[in-house]
Amino acid sequence: MICGGPPCQGISGYNRHRNVDDPLSDEKNRQIIIFMDVVEFLRPKYVLMENVSDILRFDKASLGRYALSRLVHMRYQARLGTMAAGCYGLPQFRLRVFFWGALPSERLPPFPLPSHDVIVKYWPSPEFERNTVAYDEGQPRDLEEALVLSDAISDLPAVTWNETREEMPYEIPPETEFQKYIRLSKHEIMSCSSTEVKETKEPVLFDHRPCQLNEDDYMRVCLVPHRKGANFRDLPGVIIGENNVARRDTKDPKVLPNGKPMVPDCAFNFEQGKSKRPFARLWWDETVATLVTFPNHRAQAILHPEQDRVLTIREYARLQGFPDFYRFTGTLKERYCQVGNAVAVPVGRALGYALGLAYQRLAGNEPLIKLPPNFSFLTPPIDDIVVLQN
Repeated sequence: MICGGPPCQGISGYNRHRNVDDPLSDEKNRQIIIFMDVVEFLRPKYVLMENVSDILRFDKASLGRYALSRLVHMRYQARLGTMAAGCYGLPQFRLRVFFWGALPSERLPPFPLPSHDVIVKYWPSPEFERNTVAYDEGQPRDLEEALVLSDAISDLPAVTWNETREEMPYEIPPETEFQKYIRLSKHEIMSCSSTEVKETKEPVLFDHRPCQLNEDDYMRVCLVPHRKGANFRDLPGVIIGENNVARRDTKDPKVLPNGKPMVPDCAFNFEQGKSKRPFARLWWDETVATLVTFPNHRAQAILHPEQDRVLTIREYARLQGFPDFYRFTGTLKERYCQVGNAVAVPVGRALGYALGLAYQRLAGNEPLIKLPPNFSFLTPPIDDIVVLQN
């Protein structure tokens, strides 16, 4: 099998400098061509390619159409689906597009239907709306409740904006089913042998530290109220005018103790002053739209609800479904990037289940399948694990 996600930076709408006129002249976008060249050379039984939902929007979906046409041209069965991470037990909406490919001799893997309700944050491409992995309107469904931010991170200890510890104790027990699962040991979640010894050490929390704000932004963040919906518009010296556009109060300009503007120009310039995302707090009963590769508080709602900082690497990881035993390496920026670029773990797990069914010919030709009950929090029973040895 070949499984991968060619870089999305040349496609993503977050990239304000993407090449709109000639997308394939961007070296990042050419990696889709190289990905398909590798498939053509190695000719694996299965192919799974992932990308951002903008692959079905940008340049009339030319790159998405290219990927699909290459698979078909190479005589692969092909299937396209858009999946929302929140539909598989995460408090993050996160739409991503997946391309399945399978040789004619194999079963084409289906897409797993949602296991959870979800709070919708944005819509897929209208032209490819029928490719959204979801139940049809009026179709019977038995979904678990949507998860929100508090389900994922309410048990984590408070840390400051300049926290430097790489590890620390948990302090309180888990408060939700999600937290109980995410805090399980590697042995409990990914057991591969009944001879393994269960960990008896006191569990330790890793990577629970945020990227540090500069002193000016820290002062600004401290002034953003600890309440739902708070953002830079709540800072002194901001006037909301016609069409909900925020502008600076020139008659009574507010400044920081060092004389710099209370609100930086970038907050007023972002989306022509209509955005509520700069210096915005998340709230406990909300979900995140999409985590990107760095928590940019000047353009995203990424501030902790009650602490004056951005989300930590561990909070990022929880929203992506990474178990707490998973440690990240490199600089803070590199670790955020690793988490933000990843496919959400429950989505990958659900796709892996679908692949397993297809590989064992336990799936038919249907494009969609239902996951087993409580799939998001299932752990492998030790007695049922078979260890294959050479």
